[in-house]
Amino acid sequence: MKTKLTKLEKQWILYDVGNSAFILLVSTIIPIYFDYLADLANVPAVTYLAYWGYAASISTLIVALLGPVLGTMADSRNFKKPLFLTSILIGCICCAFLGFFNHWLVFLGVFIVAKIGYSTSLIFYDSMLTDISTPEHMDEVSSQGYAWGYIGSCIPFVIGLFFVLGYESIGISFSTAMIITFLLIAAWWLLLSLPLINNYHQIHYVSENTHVVTNSFHRLGETFKHISKEKNVLWFLIAFFFYIDGVYTIIEMATAYGEALGLESSGLLIALLVTQIVAFPCAIIFGRLAQRYSARNLITICIVAYLGIALFALQLDTQWEFWFLAVCVGMFQGGIQALSRSYFAKIIPPEKSGEYFGIMDICGKGASFLGTTLVSVVSQISGSINIGVGSITVIFAIGLVLFIKASSMNKETQTTSDSLSENTIIDR
Repeated sequence: MKTKLTKLEKQWILYDVGNSAFILLVSTIIPIYFDYLADLANVPAVTYLAYWGYAASISTLIVALLGPVLGTMADSRNFKKPLFLTSILIGCICCAFLGFFNHWLVFLGVFIVAKIGYSTSLIFYDSMLTDISTPEHMDEVSSQGYAWGYIGSCIPFVIGLFFVLGYESIGISFSTAMIITFLLIAAWWLLLSLPLINNYHQIHYVSENTHVVTNSFHRLGETFKHISKEKNVLWFLIAFFFYIDGVYTIIEMATAYGEALGLESSGLLIALLVTQIVAFPCAIIFGRLAQRYSARNLITICIVAYLGIALFALQLDTQWEFWFLAVCVGMFQGGIQALSRSYFAKIIPPEKSGEYFGIMDICGKGASFLGTTLVSVVSQISGSINIGVGSITVIFAIGLVLFIKASSMNKETQTTSDSLSENTIIDR
C-alpha cells in the first residue's frame, strides 16, 4: 500500500535536488568555461578534452580509493553526519570559488577537489537511507530521489543559463556571469542540504568509537570476503562497474565533447537540459515496467541502448545529432541506475545489505575514471575526438557480456535455491 513520505524522507530527497545541481553544472557549464579558459591559453581542442578527461579520472579514482574506508568509518557511532557535512562544505566552498580562478590548470585543480567533495557526500547520503526510511518504503524513497534530483536541478541551472547565455544583454562580462552561476549553484547545494543535516540522526551504527580507522579496514576486509564467496554478486558488481562507467563517462564528457567538436554552446546547454527533463518521467516509467517485466531484461535493454548511443557518437558532427543523443541518454539514464540498484537488492543476503551496498556504491561513484581516461588517451593517440568518444563502446560491450554472465549465474542460484526449498518441503 502506498504511504505518504515522512518529513525526514522528503528532506533526504531534497538533498538529491541540491547536489544534482552541481553535477548538472559539471556536465554542462563547467566544461564550457574550461574551454573558454583553455582557449585563452591557446590550448588545442584535443588537449583540452584530454585534460578534462584526466581531471574527471583523478577525482573519481581518489574517491574509489578513499570511499570504502570513509564509508566504513561512517558506520561508527556519530561519525556519519560530521563526515557528510565536511564533504558538503568542501564541495560547496570549492564550487563557489571556481569562478575566481582564470588559469585553466588552477581551475582544473579546484574543480577536482569540488568533485571529490560531491562524490564523497553521496557515499554518506546513500547510506543514510536505512536510517531515514523503512525497508518497505526504501524503493519508493530512492526512486523519488532520482526523479526529483533530475527535474529539481533544472531550477538553478536555468537561472545560471540566463546569466551565461545573456551576459552581454545584461551588461556584464562572461567571467562575471560564471562567478554568479558558481555562487548560485554552491548556495543552492548548501541550503538544500541544511534540513537533512539539522534533522538526521544516525540510528544504525557499530558501537566502538576507538581505533575507528583500524576497525574500518578490518570490517572492510570482512565485507570483501563475503562478496568473494557469492559469485553471482561478484560478477554483477564487475559488470556494473563497466557499464555504469560508460554511463557516467557520457554524462561527464558530453558537453566537453560538443565543445571540442565546435558545436554551439547555447545549443549544447539546452540539449542537456532536455536530457534532465526527459530523464524525470523515463525513470518513473522504467520503475513501472519493472513490475511487469524482469529487471534483468530491462537492464540489458538499457546497456544495449547505451552501446548504440556510443556507436552513434562515432560520426556525430552536427547540432541536431547532439540533441538526438541527449534525448536518448535521458530516456535510459534513470532507468539503468534505478533498476541496477533494485536488481542488486534482490540477489544479496538481506541481512548484509549495508555491507553489500557499500561496495556497490563505490563501484558506481568511483567507476568513471576508466572511461574518461580511455576517451582522453584514444583522442590523443588517434588525433580524433569522435574515435576517442566512440571508444566507450568497448566498455559497454564488456559490461553487457559480464551482465549476461552474472544474470545467468543468478538464474542458476535461484534454481538451486528453489530446488532446495522443494526438497525441504518434501522432507517435512
